[in-house]
Amino acid sequence: MSEGTIPAQQTGEEEPGEVRVPGRLTHAREFVAAMLQLCAQDRGARAALRTGVGKHPDEARRMHRYVAVWLPSLDEDTQRAYYAVAALIAARRDTEAPGQAGQAGKAGRPPEARFGESLGVAFAAAVARPRDGLRESSAEMRLHLLTRQSVAGIHRHLPAAVRQLCEKQTQPDWAQLVVDVRGWRDQRGRTGRRWLQDFYRSRRQAEIAAAKDAAERADATDADQATAAAA
Repeated sequence: MSEGTIPAQQTGEEEPGEVRVPGRLTHAREFVAAMLQLCAQDRGARAALRTGVGKHPDEARRMHRYVAVWLPSLDEDTQRAYYAVAALIAARRDTEAPGQAGQAGKAGRPPEARFGESLGVAFAAAVARPRDGLRESSAEMRLHLLTRQSVAGIHRHLPAAVRQLCEKQTQPDWAQLVVDVRGWRDQRGRTGRRWLQDFYRSRRQAEIAAAKDAAERADATDADQATAAAA
């Protein structure tokens, strides 16, 4: 458990066994940082975590040692979210601790400060990659597929979605993904809407930025040609 975690205390707003923390996203960020560090430093731990990809926690016995101490609640949805994201972090091919997905596509960062960057931003960043970017239609189809899923379905389809991102050197905001998947049962509509809205807004902003950059390059070329002609 992180040093900033306060032992569980029952209040009217907490679930049974809920750990009092500054917020779900704050705790998820601490958890993700710990998993990234663990995977970078301990190959055995990373291998153990990787065995849980696409599996229910009941089938991921080797993960318990590393994930159980971080669970802020023992409800089913929370456990599945934490185990799922820990396994996906371990399964990514790179070995360095990444930043957030939005660092690959800052122009598309959504304005809602209370959220991290959604999966929609990550897919937009993958599309925006030069030369080897993900096809926009493929990203759009994947997001629409995800937003239609039940709790069981989102866990079944997430590994392929995250693998698709990582193949394009783009990683999601892991902590926000924990929060989104944890609340999927009750917030699927709202979360799915945010993923799609973030994707389309990010793509539009990227297109505007690309057009502006192209115009500036064209202006610079024209200026150089005019200077050369005058000389």
